[in-house]
Amino acid sequence: MPPNKWRVRPTGGPLDADLASWLTEPGSLTARCLRNCRQFRVRLLRYEKGRALADEGLRLKPSRAPAWIREVALECDGVPVIFAHTTLSTASHGRLSRWLARLGSNSLGSLLFTHPGFQRGAIEFRRLDRRHPLYQRAAALGATGDTLWARRSLHRLGVQQVLVTEVFLPAVASLRC
Repeated sequence: MPPNKWRVRPTGGPLDADLASWLTEPGSLTARCLRNCRQFRVRLLRYEKGRALADEGLRLKPSRAPAWIREVALECDGVPVIFAHTTLSTASHGRLSRWLARLGSNSLGSLLFTHPGFQRGAIEFRRLDRRHPLYQRAAALGATGDTLWARRSLHRLGVQQVLVTEVFLPAVASLRC
């Protein structure tokens, strides 16, 4: 199993104050985007059965089991600002599996932060470099630079758990509260 490079606080390089504010946002990034842009959109990039990434297996049970993978771009005024990658094990069946399958271009964050049954775990942080698969997928949205900041957290609903990873694209720093 790979070493865990995810940390409980953002470490590993300079962090601009505007980006730090987004990275450490305790609430829904969807809600924050809605407050900070005129036109908000969730663009569905991928929803399919696959395998969890190696470093996701450290958090998900069972690790590396088949999983539902959902990827979206959160766009403000037509510009991608956050790339979100969601992993849900196919081993457990329940409401969360059905909800994820029906989301389409709707926000998962809106569901996670409004449904009273969800419990959110600790937020972990990491700088992704060009070798990480999520950096590569985010770069397809126009991200540049040697590294991109990301955060992830595990959300539980009963026995089901979903791991949500959010990769912050450079344009997010231009959105101010």
